[in-house]
Amino acid sequence: DELCLQYIDNLSYDDRVILIVSGQLGQTLVPQVSPLRQIISIYVYCRNKEINEQWASYYPKVKGVTITLNGLIHQIQSDQAQRRKYQRIDECLTINIFKSNIHKEGQSTLGSNGQFIHFHLLIDCLIRMKIRTNDKEEFINFCKQYYKDNSNELNLIEEFTKNYSSNQAIWWYTRDCFLYRLLNKALRVQNIELLFLLRFIINDIGRQLETNKCLVPIRAYRAQQMSKDEIQILKNSIGEFISINSFFSTSLNYAQARSFLYSSNDNIIDDIEQVFFEINADPRLDKLKAFSKIHSLSYFPEEEEVLFMVGSIFRLDNIECDEEGIWNIRMVLCSEHEHKLETLFQHMKNEFDSGETNILVFGHLLRKMGKLDDAEKYYRRSLNAFSYDDSNKALCYHALGLVADDKGDYESSLIWYNKALEIFLRILKSNDPNIALIHNSIAIIYQHKGNYNLALESYENALAIWKEVFGENDPHVAICLNNISNVYRNEKKYSKALECVEKALVIFQKHLPADHSDLASTYGSIGNIHLCLGHRNQALQYYNLSLKIYEKCHPSQHPDIAITLSNISSVYEDKNEYQQALVYLERASDIYHDLLPSTHPNVIQLEQSIKRVSEKLK
Repeated sequence: DELCLQYIDNLSYDDRVILIVSGQLGQTLVPQVSPLRQIISIYVYCRNKEINEQWASYYPKVKGVTITLNGLIHQIQSDQAQRRKYQRIDECLTINIFKSNIHKEGQSTLGSNGQFIHFHLLIDCLIRMKIRTNDKEEFINFCKQYYKDNSNELNLIEEFTKNYSSNQAIWWYTRDCFLYRLLNKALRVQNIELLFLLRFIINDIGRQLETNKCLVPIRAYRAQQMSKDEIQILKNSIGEFISINSFFSTSLNYAQARSFLYSSNDNIIDDIEQVFFEINADPRLDKLKAFSKIHSLSYFPEEEEVLFMVGSIFRLDNIECDEEGIWNIRMVLCSEHEHKLETLFQHMKNEFDSGETNILVFGHLLRKMGKLDDAEKYYRRSLNAFSYDDSNKALCYHALGLVADDKGDYESSLIWYNKALEIFLRILKSNDPNIALIHNSIAIIYQHKGNYNLALESYENALAIWKEVFGENDPHVAICLNNISNVYRNEKKYSKALECVEKALVIFQKHLPADHSDLASTYGSIGNIHLCLGHRNQALQYYNLSLKIYEKCHPSQHPDIAITLSNISSVYEDKNEYQQALVYLERASDIYHDLLPSTHPNVIQLEQSIKRVSEKLK
């Protein structure tokens, strides 16, 4: 039973388990696992039905006690057929919330602004990526391996292989089979490899929803189970925008949707609440994610189902608990014009290419999200697609250099950059902006290594090209000025550093949205200079500006956020406020340990800071 408990404990909160136990094991194991959300049903397979029914009656999740194998199989099949009608109620509903006030109390476990925007960028990039002829084959091979011990699913996979076409995407998605489970799980946990394989399905479902979209306003309903913590976060988010990170299944039939709550009552545990969504959707709004009545497209045509596109954005209008203890949530489907991140989203989307995307662009987005291993994987995959003298191959080398830099492997980074520079010097004019890009990146490595003269030389090379091509007031020039400022700061030439970074700030403010990460980086640089000059309050002011932007435009687990938290801790340490300094260091440490190896310079430096500050507290 210890191994069983350990296995269940290691499962994701999103996973669901049907547990079959013997009578003897059940008496000790069931009391321990019954409260877990992952456990949805328990069956006791034993020799003495009467004795085991006595203790089992205290646990609602025990669905049956049986003494025959055929009886056990029949009951599980029957219960599963019934459960299929309301299975989506107990699946985790992954939501990102756009907070107009990022520091509003209660925002934590559900995704915040950074996740909000990056999830939309991720789906947008996948949808715009060219579908290749072997994409379906790669997905099928993955499924066969994943379900290699499940003969029923393997039969369905074989049927899918023979019969799937793009106009059947919703039919397959609504069927109780491997496709629905894999796609929803991939979207919930953002499994990058699986989402990449499934992008043709996401595309096909999106096209079907668009082709068959509703033309008149509707009101739809959905029953759901949610934790008390999730409910509290939603209560603190009334009036805010939320994004559903999956295809969102609802019903036009109020009574049918409501009945699912009562059907699942015996599975409710202490931490779980019953929730009932009421959604108003008007398709006449501009820039709206598609939604459709899918009865004619569904595997279950008798159901009055309305399916909303993945990433649909809603405004949370109200949430209240009724006399039956059910939380009623009213939402309105919103246009992309309505939420305040539209300008930033459009700008970032254009940065990753506004037209058709490819694997290289996909890698850029993953790196921007802080998913370094995933980004490196797709960059390496891209290398094989380009010829020796292709500029895209050089860009791929450069991208691999960026990942190596992010991981603290400066020697490898320099090797990749020089490979890129070699190609560009061979095929491009000497003043091409891409050559400036490589010089700028090489300079950053020299700076990391403390070779400030070489760093400045490379920055000046980049700056000269960018000024010649783009003019004095271009964001590329500002990036370079910001970097040069950091070198001057390292050399303790603070007036020069401040002059450079303030020029960069003026350019960025002219060209970029207010919540762009380059502005956050610049505010951080200004904060660093003020800290060196002993201007602690000004440093803290700029660090907080930087953090506020990063929390809007980055996922919560991102290196830039960790760096900024560490910088803020330095101010508090300088002010002898060691407890506050330690709070920020530990927040930074949580991020680094999720993203970077223990040998990374930033991780080592942070651990030293935690040790130093902890000793000062003694």
